[in-house]
Amino acid sequence: MFRNGNKNRLQDKQKPNWRTRFLVFCINMFLLLIAGIAIYVTIVFLQMPSLDAILNETRPAAVMFLDKNGHEIRSTNRIMGTPVSVETLPPYVWQAIVAIEDKRYFQHGPIDIRGITRAVLSNLIHGRLAAGGSSITQQTAKNIFLSREKKISRKIQELILSYWLENRFDKNQILDLYMNRVSLVGGMRGIDAASRLMFQTPANDMSLAQAAQIVAMLKAPTTYSPLKNPERNIARARIILQEMVRQGYITLNQAKIAAKELGPATPAPDTNIYRYWTDFVLDEVRSRIGAFESDMLVYTTIDMNLQERIADILPQKVGDYQGAVVAMNYDGAIRSMVGGTNYQDSQFNRVLAKRQPGSTFKPVVYLVALENGMTPESYVNDSPFAVGDYNPKNYNEKYYGDISLATAFAKSVNSVPVKLTHTFGIDSILDMAGRLGVGTKLRREYSTVLGASEMSLLDLTTMYAVIWNNGQSVRPYSITKITDTFGNVIYERNPSDPIQILMPDTVMYMTELLSDVVKLGGTGHRAQVAGVIGGKTGTSNDNRDAWFIGATNDLVMGVWVGNDDFTPMSSKITGGTIPAEIFKETVK
Repeated sequence: MFRNGNKNRLQDKQKPNWRTRFLVFCINMFLLLIAGIAIYVTIVFLQMPSLDAILNETRPAAVMFLDKNGHEIRSTNRIMGTPVSVETLPPYVWQAIVAIEDKRYFQHGPIDIRGITRAVLSNLIHGRLAAGGSSITQQTAKNIFLSREKKISRKIQELILSYWLENRFDKNQILDLYMNRVSLVGGMRGIDAASRLMFQTPANDMSLAQAAQIVAMLKAPTTYSPLKNPERNIARARIILQEMVRQGYITLNQAKIAAKELGPATPAPDTNIYRYWTDFVLDEVRSRIGAFESDMLVYTTIDMNLQERIADILPQKVGDYQGAVVAMNYDGAIRSMVGGTNYQDSQFNRVLAKRQPGSTFKPVVYLVALENGMTPESYVNDSPFAVGDYNPKNYNEKYYGDISLATAFAKSVNSVPVKLTHTFGIDSILDMAGRLGVGTKLRREYSTVLGASEMSLLDLTTMYAVIWNNGQSVRPYSITKITDTFGNVIYERNPSDPIQILMPDTVMYMTELLSDVVKLGGTGHRAQVAGVIGGKTGTSNDNRDAWFIGATNDLVMGVWVGNDDFTPMSSKITGGTIPAEIFKETVK
């Protein structure tokens, strides 16, 4: 009995008490928790994006289009502004960011423990998320690498990336990344893009007031946009200026001056009026240099003032119809191209569409007659005339009998060009069209001489440019130079010497005929205004197309009005009405 009792007492001593067991349990649970967290963090880490790949992300090559004076028109595939840095910006730009977003940025590490603690306490006091504690490094990690999903895994990835960024870059470099990658407006990234869109100025030229208004958007781009919510934007910009004074970045007087300059942003000009043009130029770029993978600057021939004026006049004049205008210098430099009334509604460029030119083709026939010894004073007979089954009538079904070539041209009678073609041969007419630069294959039939074979407005305007270019060949061009972003020339126009297409006497007589068209009594008299030297009207069958091609001392302009579906317009609309008026409004 004694021995057995001793044995039981020995077993009780060897058995751990409840405190020891509880401690062991807690230690095991803690280790399991640590292991679980380690496994979770490892999984989150493995799901992180490739850091180097995103830092060196690829995107479609951006193309910046410039006008004839080197001013930017618009850009394609441009998702980021021009790169900026702490060293190149006015100091108050990055100082405004640090002052309002992370005032201890240069003192703390990847995360701001003090800032996070202060934010947590503030949120507890207010009972809501009243303050945030993310450092600029954390915001940079989020902007560059992560989505905006509010998940624990994303926050862990953000912390890991923040430590990685601070180990790889110094504070200024991280601030550069932040300023160049933050998304503020229109899907574009970087404060430079925001500055250009809001204030039409690069970030390097921003004033203190503009910098404060751009930085105000960092909290919530739409809510604090100087375009959409200027009052909220200005109120927050004032807070930013106060913080900059408090932190010693600027003086109180500087803040007061800047505060007076705060105001709503001016929307950037609508670049859609250039879209027909830039689409056309982009095709030209590809035809000259092929595929490209790096950013480029394309110097074009466009005249921004002329483009804007035509883009404003065209929709007002054509009403419910469609229209197109192209203008070029005598040497072929295209100064304006408006391919429709509204690019957003339709991207189809009607300057390049093939339509029946009507009577605007007739100068080709008259040029053949002039080359064969006739003059504007030569007499022809305007009377019904048929070639086989083809029996064209005059527009007003009125015939004038014996009239001069000049009168027949000015009144755009139909029988005379058909008779002239019968006399000189249709092949001579088609040959003349080819010499004038018409690239379209025209049908070998008599209806062609009255404009039944389809041509583009660009071809038609080029044909007239040859006449007003003293009979010398004209090849339309839209690009003078293409460079990379470092200024290295990729392509430069190197024009060949023009070829003499028409003899001086022929040019003199034809310009005389074209001049008579816009005088009182001619079909294009509505286009007459100071500076106009001549023109020609044209109307296709059933008033489906109305044309006017005219010129000033240095410009040739072609205008077309019609319907995209080829349905007839009002019988009152001819080349001498709306198209001629568009030309006149533009010139005057």
